[in-house]
Amino acid sequence: MSGPLQLEVSDLRVEIASHRGVVCPIDGVSLEIAPGEAVGLVGESGSGKSMTLKSILGLLPPDAKVTSGSVVFDGSDLTRMPHSQLNRVRGRRIGMIFQEPMSALNPVMRVGNQIAEGPRVHLGMTRTQSVERAMDLMRRVGIPEPERRFRAYPHEFSGGMRQRVMIAMALSCDPELILCDEPTTALDVTIQDQILRLLAQLCQESGTSLMFVTHDLPVVAQVCHKVAVMYAGRIVERGTVQEVFTRPMHPYTLGLLRSAPDVDHPGHSLEPIPGSPPSLASPPSGCRFHPRCQFAEDDCKVIDPPLRLIEGDRATACLHYERTLDEIGADT
Repeated sequence: MSGPLQLEVSDLRVEIASHRGVVCPIDGVSLEIAPGEAVGLVGESGSGKSMTLKSILGLLPPDAKVTSGSVVFDGSDLTRMPHSQLNRVRGRRIGMIFQEPMSALNPVMRVGNQIAEGPRVHLGMTRTQSVERAMDLMRRVGIPEPERRFRAYPHEFSGGMRQRVMIAMALSCDPELILCDEPTTALDVTIQDQILRLLAQLCQESGTSLMFVTHDLPVVAQVCHKVAVMYAGRIVERGTVQEVFTRPMHPYTLGLLRSAPDVDHPGHSLEPIPGSPPSLASPPSGCRFHPRCQFAEDDCKVIDPPLRLIEGDRATACLHYERTLDEIGADT
């Protein structure tokens, strides 16, 4: 990638001690985000997407730990940063929008105070200044009557309005990067579209970078510039959204695209990916996708393919990526 990097995740590995042994939900993940860029992270449930976001901000569960790799944000490695210093980065320079706002918001604290808390703590605003900023943010994210709604509690808001509160909280300190963990999954399609348009507009206006985790490919196409495809704790393909969605170089990406609804071809039948994702406690040898892959050869069962650059910033972790391209050519 040319130009300056705002976030660079390099060969990140996370281990969890369990009764089945050591599990690696993140195994050698590398990601890059440039200033003002929106990057999608897609894959099936359990592929490691949400854990990757939590690793970036140091929000791993107690039994999980980063064992190798780095997360460099603006020149500093967050994985080696003291807790007190990391707390000054969270919220202030990196915002987070969680999947389920009802569990992320404090149920006994008024929503306006929750939005105003960040500017008071991180920006040193007075109570009056932080309240004014909170109400301004509520207007920006489309919450009507902010003067009245400021004193409401989360349970008094709809799901879409609660998610708007989460977005206002994430934006409250003008962060340089926002991490989104499937923020529209629980919303109906109309509210989802409104939230996605709002995020895209706000990031375009402020130049904020975005990492968007989802299993919904149309969401990535609507919001993101680039996409990384994740399978069994690893990145298996990355590139621009246009390149990856029109010319996938990994059979798993092809499977995701074929199993997703296509609004342009409503009569097109969906083709689910056969089999199930592997156990991360005992992943298969060689390529982790080979038991489910229609193009697998004998060498796929032995060789563990690294993610390698193919053309420009396009990268894939497939020994026989040409067969996926040939398949796409046969479909057109």
